[in-house]
Amino acid sequence: MKQLFLGVLLSLNLISYAQKNTKEVLFTVDNTPYYTDEFSRVYNKNLDLVKDESQKDLNQYLELFVGYKLKINKANKLGLQNGENYKNELKTYRTQLSKNYLSDSKVTKELVEEGYNRSLKEVKASHILITVEENASPEDTLAAYNKIKDIRERVAKGEDFGTLAQQFSQDPSAKENKGNLGYFSAFRMIYPFESAAYKTPVGKVSNPVRTRFGYHIIKVEDIRDNRGEVSVAHIMVLNPEKPEDAPTAKTKIDDIYKKLNQGESFESLAKQFSEDKSSSSKGGELNRFGSGQLSSEEFENIAFGLTTKGQISEPFQSKYGWHIVKLLEKFSMKTLEEMKSELENKVSKDDRSRLITNSLTEKLKVKYPIKLDKKVYANAVKAVTDSVYTSKWDLPKETKLYDGKLFAIKEKTVTGTDFLNFIKINQKSASKIKPVSKWVDNVYGKFVDDQLNAYYNNNLENEFPDFANVMEEYRDGLLLFDLMDKEIWEKSKTDTVGLNAFYEARKNNYMWKNRYDVVIISSTKMDFIKKAHKLAKANVSADKIKEQLNPKDKVEVMSNAGVFEEGNDALPKNVKLEEGVSEIIQDGEHYFVVKVNKVLPAGPKTLEECKGKAINDYQQYLEQNWVGELKKEFAVKVNKDVFEKVKQQLKK
Repeated sequence: MKQLFLGVLLSLNLISYAQKNTKEVLFTVDNTPYYTDEFSRVYNKNLDLVKDESQKDLNQYLELFVGYKLKINKANKLGLQNGENYKNELKTYRTQLSKNYLSDSKVTKELVEEGYNRSLKEVKASHILITVEENASPEDTLAAYNKIKDIRERVAKGEDFGTLAQQFSQDPSAKENKGNLGYFSAFRMIYPFESAAYKTPVGKVSNPVRTRFGYHIIKVEDIRDNRGEVSVAHIMVLNPEKPEDAPTAKTKIDDIYKKLNQGESFESLAKQFSEDKSSSSKGGELNRFGSGQLSSEEFENIAFGLTTKGQISEPFQSKYGWHIVKLLEKFSMKTLEEMKSELENKVSKDDRSRLITNSLTEKLKVKYPIKLDKKVYANAVKAVTDSVYTSKWDLPKETKLYDGKLFAIKEKTVTGTDFLNFIKINQKSASKIKPVSKWVDNVYGKFVDDQLNAYYNNNLENEFPDFANVMEEYRDGLLLFDLMDKEIWEKSKTDTVGLNAFYEARKNNYMWKNRYDVVIISSTKMDFIKKAHKLAKANVSADKIKEQLNPKDKVEVMSNAGVFEEGNDALPKNVKLEEGVSEIIQDGEHYFVVKVNKVLPAGPKTLEECKGKAINDYQQYLEQNWVGELKKEFAVKVNKDVFEKVKQQLKK
């Protein structure tokens, strides 16, 4: 709920921006000024976004704007800005937003294009892994490299790759799959592995490639085009909760499949019988999808396996239930422009991001040149002992020798003690680089990179006005959410007396249409529906009717039961809905008989039946009255002459 609220709020931008242009005070809230340029900018930005014409009226818009500022003042008065949850959420959002600024756009663009080009293909490959730690000693690293190199030479001499994988690979799955990884595309494997796989010709074995897991050799067995996207419709029967009911679900899907083979409409049967409520009213149609986008690999493989438009699969079972799938259309791969945002997100979460970070760091070294104090550095190096290799090293009790300036990044001073603290924190990852002074030199490079990036990150608001503006938007948006939750939303849920009174005064706003408790029997053949009609008149149950009329190998009669509101797709058109058994009704290619067990006439819903809508309306009612109370709590003064000038300018 909070993400939706903030998304709407930020899209409307009822928020202040940094003031740079000529401005006048438009109004004050307890002597806090709000300016004309802010109001004008926000109004113009939102003009094409708002659909409510009243919000385009400048007088009404000023009321909304003042109301918004009143709420922010109230939130600050209550001290909501000091809440730990608020601070943590703001920090989390800043971290997410800063990612867009902590990258090299040129390198990102190149990686996105590379990722897209690779995603056009899927590679089938096997591998052999010899593990070695990232920070292993040169001796251990060389030993692992020589071992994988020897295995590669054996493959080159004709030995079977799969057999060698079973024998030598330290990937645990190799014992079972002989190193076979199946098909994969871009972003499915770690970047160095992916690059080696895509650069190795079919039938060939790569040179040894290093990843964080160790050394690999990769045999590429096949490359195929990416399958793109597909649009399908489906009919679904959910897996029952009780195992003993499983045969019933299987029987139902088989009956539906028989009806399809008899020529009945897929869309009509989906509307009547599919238990996927999100798609049944649309004839079973799903949103188009690509490989890996659904949570069911079985469903995807069946869908992509259909080749002809309109082709229907046999019934199959996923972990969710039984399905029959109809192919509507196939789509080729999206363009680079269409996938750009998705690919940028993947790049940021992938090993590729290291390349971007490294590129930015090199630019920061130019932007913020630093000068090392060699004396302070030498003292710091002497303080570090071999105990770092066992993670037992600690700073000396007296740090005076290291408290001096090691270097500065603009106005920020970084001390030798800061560096030693960095060493203490990172000693758990100490490699076997020796002597210790050489290891400290290695860590120093990482420390400088860390300090440069931290300084740049902490000063994004000063570097980028747009970043500062969006952070201000989100800061106020979080406050407003917390305030609304405290003052309106929570109250509307717990104030049962107030909600009941609100509902009683407006119960005619929450009405049922006529509803019908019915059993619907259908067939595409008049002779069968006539027999069903006769049996229904004799008060024979729907299950018994189907049992009598459906031969073992065919489904001639189907049934559906439930309480349906007038206008529901499940109810046949033109049927006379009154208690008893209807006459035979034709709707399209189907014949129907409807047994109405009970008619529930139109009337007000109970509060329980419309609680969600009633609470929402009650919230709006409370908010309207609350803004009036805020105007009494805070002194609002509008400079009418200034507002008239703003109106004239905005109307030009």
